[in-house]
Amino acid sequence: MTKERDPMKMTGNTILITGGTSGIGRGLAVRLHEAGNKVIVAGRRKELLDEITAEHQGIDGLVLDVADPDSIARARETVAASYPELNVLVNNAGIMLRENLLDPAELPIAEDHVTVNLLGSIRVTYAFLPLLIGKADAAVINVTSALAFVPLPITPTYNATKAALHSFSDSLRVQLDGADAGVQVIEVAPPGVRTTLLGQQDDPNSMPLDEFLDETLAILRDNPEAKELVVERAKFVRDAERNGAYDQVLAMLSGR
Repeated sequence: MTKERDPMKMTGNTILITGGTSGIGRGLAVRLHEAGNKVIVAGRRKELLDEITAEHQGIDGLVLDVADPDSIARARETVAASYPELNVLVNNAGIMLRENLLDPAELPIAEDHVTVNLLGSIRVTYAFLPLLIGKADAAVINVTSALAFVPLPITPTYNATKAALHSFSDSLRVQLDGADAGVQVIEVAPPGVRTTLLGQQDDPNSMPLDEFLDETLAILRDNPEAKELVVERAKFVRDAERNGAYDQVLAMLSGR
């Protein structure tokens, strides 16, 4: 038996969001700030951090490169000293680039995906998780992708890192529950969203960012114990294997 764990609340948290200067990360930062949370946005580029903190008074910026273990260590010390009430970590930082697996010169693209998307999230979790344990309403939110469940073949290592982060999230949840750590683990698995990730900002086949944020936060509000936040538009990919539609969905994605 594990002890009762408080589900994440929608307001009154202190939240650190990696990769929070653009796209889904920035959108979440603004929405969660407006909902009455203290939000710390982390990113590599100070000029972008300065931009979001100037536009949204009360959001704080933190220089953090998830590909650099030393940067993670420095950020952890800063947060521990300046935001002792931190209770929510959002692992959102990531890259998504096309790869030609037949071109040996593109191996560095694959390596960068593993370093940023997977190792970055794992290292940040190891660094910041001790700060969350024992806090009320604590949570780790990992942003993966519907492509963790059926790959988009033009972005092979991106898909693989998101599949690995899905698996890591499941293991993290089991270990935290088994240790009575009181930390919820939530996975967000978006569809294609109109952001600059893979240049989808004008793609009519991708979901408008505001619609994605509306639906995702509504799911969390209505289902505070949810393990996964999957919008309707992503479910046909997320559930393809269990529905017997994996091959059809893979063929569809192969044509993109």
